[in-house]
Amino acid sequence: MTIDLMTTLVKICGMGDTAIMHQLAKLSVDMLGFIFYPRSPRYVVGKIEPEEIAKLPSNILKVGVFVNETAEEIETIARLFHLNCIQLHGSESPETCQKLKSKGFQIIKAFNLAKMNNYEEYAPFCEYFLFDTPSEKHGGTGAKFDWSLLKNYTGSTPFLLSGGIGPNDAEELQQIKHPQMAGIDINSKFEVEPGRKDTSLLSGFINKIKH
Repeated sequence: MTIDLMTTLVKICGMGDTAIMHQLAKLSVDMLGFIFYPRSPRYVVGKIEPEEIAKLPSNILKVGVFVNETAEEIETIARLFHLNCIQLHGSESPETCQKLKSKGFQIIKAFNLAKMNNYEEYAPFCEYFLFDTPSEKHGGTGAKFDWSLLKNYTGSTPFLLSGGIGPNDAEELQQIKHPQMAGIDINSKFEVEPGRKDTSLLSGFINKIKH
C-alpha cells in the first residue's frame, strides 16, 4: 500500500528562533520539536522561552528531544517547557518509555533501522517510532539512510521517517510503500543556520505533500 501523503504527519524539529517558530505554527504542521541535548547546535535552552512554547496552538504536538537523560530529569524539563510529547533519541530503555508514558506524555523512540531487533519491547509504550540516520551526534546530520531498509520493519507501531529529508524529496517520499509510515520528521535541510528554519521553503514543501 502506498502512503497517503494528504494525511501524512509533518514534524519540524530543531526549533531555535521564537518568531520563526510561531510562523511555522501557522503552516499545516502536526509537531514541532525542541532539542534538549546540550551537544546539539540546536539546543533550545536559552533560545526559546517556555512561555513562548505555551502559546503554540493546542493542535500542535510539542515534542522534546532528549538523549540518555533520566526519566525524572526529562519530566522536570518537559513540565517547565510545556511539552506533551517526548522523543528519546539515545539508548533509553523500555522502562524509561514506560515511566514517561505513565506521566501522561506521548512517546516517540528513535531507532537505527539497520540494527533494530528489539522494538517489540518498546511498542507498548510508544505512540510512534522514528527511523533516523545513525550518528554519534544523535541526529541532525542532514544525511539519508537507505530507505529500502524500511521493508525490514514488520511491527505494528506507526513510524516517522527522518534523516536528510530535503525540499526536493516529495516525489521520492510518495513512492515509499509501508503500511505503518505515519509521517516525516524534517530539520537541517530546511535551515538558514542551525535552529533557524526557512519558512518559505517549508511552506512550499508542506503544500506539496499535504495536498
